[in-house]
This record gives sequence, structure tokens and C-alpha cells, in this order.
Amino acid sequence: MKIKDLIDHWERNAATPRTQQEYRVNLPLYTAAKLSALQEMYPGRTQEQLLTELLDAALAELSASFAYKAGTEIVSYDDQGDPIFEDEGLTPRFHQLSRTHAERLKNEDPE
Repeated sequence: MKIKDLIDHWERNAATPRTQQEYRVNLPLYTAAKLSALQEMYPGRTQEQLLTELLDAALAELSASFAYKAGTEIVSYDDQGDPIFEDEGLTPRFHQLSRTHAERLKNEDPE
């Protein structure tokens, strides 16, 4: 989800499942003020929901911004028959580490 899609999301969706792990942050003053402004604009959302959704959107955009680094293995061919090489950049490592940590967190959470 992109940050620009959050407003629509806030207006129509409930919160997603959460892990048992908590994260504590001390926000810069003006960031905290912006968060309070968003909560006032969307009173159906808690500050925790807003922070979670903003962080999720920022991480998705960060992941999408990792540079592609062509590897040596051909994984597909495009419409013109040209080879598409595996990505050896940060994206596959980030996604693999994310899956690993998601599984660990899921196993830590009581069902």
C-alpha cells in the first residue's frame, strides 16, 4: 500500500491482526503533532493504528525503491524474447528476511 492510498484505507477498513511484540518510540515534536492532527481528522483510528499503517506504507515504498541488480541466472524472458535476470539486489534479501521474521513472530504469538 502506498502512502497516498492510506486515506482511502482509513476511511473504509478496520485494523489488521497484530503481533504480541510491542515497539516503543519517542516521536519528534512536529511528527507527534501531525499524528494528533491525523487522529483528529480520522477519529475512528487510534494513534497506534495510524502509526502502524503509516509505517507499513513507508516500508512498502522503501522495498519498492531498492535498486534492481541483475544476477547471472535467467529467470524468464520478456515479450521480445530477451532474458530477464534474477534480482541480486536488496529486494529479494529484504523479502526473504521479512518472511523469516514473520514466521518467527507468528510462532511467538499465542493462537
